[in-house]
Order: sequence, then structure tokens, then C-alpha cells
Amino acid sequence: MPAKVGMVKVLNVSNSSIFNIGDVYSMSPAASAKTFAGGGSFNTGNGIRININRSSTYVNDRELVDQSIINS
Repeated sequence: MPAKVGMVKVLNVSNSSIFNIGDVYSMSPAASAKTFAGGGSFNTGNGIRININRSSTYVNDRELVDQSIINS
């Protein structure tokens, strides 16, 4: 059954996002990211104590493209 939609105001659609009005069969946004971080970087919670005397992150990435994203 077709969808009936009234007026819509779109202010912003960011990267790798989907905006759809009406009927849809399949939606699949795609994005990729590469993150390098040292020890204790992504800890979350209340009352976390981290003692890292020395922490170094060395990155030597010679690849220009790791994996391509193909939208079908």
C-alpha cells in the first residue's frame, strides 16, 4: 500500500546517511573509518582510573585504500 506523506522540511543530510519518504524495499548506508589510538583511549564509565606510564602508537600505513565501499 503506498505511503501518504504530508509536507517535509529537510535541514541537513550528513555523509553516509539515508533520507527516504514513502515505500522502500531496502536501505543500507555505508561508511568506513580507520582509527588509531594509544592505550586507555576508549575507556568509558564512572570512576575509571588508568595508570599508563608510557604509551605510544606508531602507525605506518602504506595502503591508500583498504577496502572500497560499493553501493548497489
